[in-house]
Amino acid sequence: MWRCLVIEDDRENARYIAEGLLALGHIPILAHDGAEALRRATNESWDVVVLDRMLPGSVDGLSILHTMRSLGLRTPVLVLSALSALDERVKGLKAGGDDYLTKPFAFSELSARLEALVRRSRSGNDVTTLQLGDLSLDLTRRQAQRGARIVVLKPREFRLLAYLMMHPDQALTRTMLLEAVWDYRFDPQTNLIDVQISRLRSKLHGPDETPILHTVRGVGYSLSMQPPSALA
Repeated sequence: MWRCLVIEDDRENARYIAEGLLALGHIPILAHDGAEALRRATNESWDVVVLDRMLPGSVDGLSILHTMRSLGLRTPVLVLSALSALDERVKGLKAGGDDYLTKPFAFSELSARLEALVRRSRSGNDVTTLQLGDLSLDLTRRQAQRGARIVVLKPREFRLLAYLMMHPDQALTRTMLLEAVWDYRFDPQTNLIDVQISRLRSKLHGPDETPILHTVRGVGYSLSMQPPSALA
């Protein structure tokens, strides 16, 4: 269970996020105005913050983020914005944001990203290696290994595998993968994800190795030691 501060001036969007978090058993607290949000963000303890980039008045989302970081607050922050340009994402991350999600978004993606942020913050250390079964990914050396076998990856394949490993045992949609790995908005006509998944799967699945990269029918893909039927 997390205490999550949701800073969002759009009340309908805030309610959508809050209802989803409540359904998962978390405690969302809403702040619709920049001044109130700044006060609560800096004076209370939170497991994670969802922060709208654009807020009315003189206190916008990035101002709140700058203030939190200048006070030494390391609470993980997911920045929400209707601004999808790469420059805007860079601004949000440079201001101290831990992740950036553009609107509109699916709640499943929001919750998956929040889970990853909370898990990382609770580990107490910067994660340098991701592990799932006999598959490991060294984020520093940018090297993948399955058992004793080195898996040679191209840069985009590395990013794709890293994202999958950050969300193990979860069914990830093509939209989520396109936005996270390619910074693209969803195009229903593209087969980019399917092609890249096929190439990655051929590298991960050696002879006599347990299949780990699965197609989840009607949803997308999942990295898991379990078959798709066992995924929640």
